[in-house]
Amino acid sequence: MLYQIKQYFKILLKSTNQHGVHSPFVYDLVTKCFYNSKKQQAYKTIKAYQKRLRQNKTTIKVTDLGAGSQVFKSKSRTISQITKVAGSNYKEAKLLYRLASYFKPNTILELGTSLGVATQALALGSPEANITTIEGCPNISEVAREQFKHFDLNNITLKTGDFKTVIQQLDSQITYDLIYCDGNHNKQATLYYFEALLPKTHNDSILIFDDIYWSKDMTEAWETIKKHPRVTVTIDTYAFGFVFFRQEQAKEHFTIRL
Repeated sequence: MLYQIKQYFKILLKSTNQHGVHSPFVYDLVTKCFYNSKKQQAYKTIKAYQKRLRQNKTTIKVTDLGAGSQVFKSKSRTISQITKVAGSNYKEAKLLYRLASYFKPNTILELGTSLGVATQALALGSPEANITTIEGCPNISEVAREQFKHFDLNNITLKTGDFKTVIQQLDSQITYDLIYCDGNHNKQATLYYFEALLPKTHNDSILIFDDIYWSKDMTEAWETIKKHPRVTVTIDTYAFGFVFFRQEQAKEHFTIRL
């Protein structure tokens, strides 16, 4: 936690807003999407989704295939407890909604469904998209599946299992317009997923990494990804790391204050 706090203040010191951005592509993204303060009807649905989870006092046993929790010691947790600390918060979910609405991806892949908060936001933002989301814990997966059904989210395919295994089973003919990685906060695993998913991206794909300052190892993974020859543009917002492969742009890294 101390590492995260130190990194947060470092980001505040070196970050900028739209006035420090000279790339038209990034400038439009920041002003029209990141900083879009217009109220959306979907925000009420996002809030209702999270409220229903917070009110759920059912206890489940969690199977954690990733780096583990920085909060919980016990494997048994209530849905309400998990909602408070895992997955996207309301602010992050709203941003993911705006991103999906802005880019209008046709195909979306998510690693780390958790309780489906981010999945729902992406589905609301791009209701015509085909969304595949992967969750490692069977019990959490079932809760997310029930939530999707309750909120009539019919464009989501939920797969349960180890990320590495499920990625290998994905249709090799499909590329993804947007990939959101929020699970297994481990350097080695994160770099593996990045390399494994590269063949499933194209010039206009967006790759989003959550919790890039989860630990020193995760930050090192982020720095390695930024240097990859296929990566041209990255945006660091502290909470998220955005990766773009636009070959028409010179390589440049941005740190944006949200």
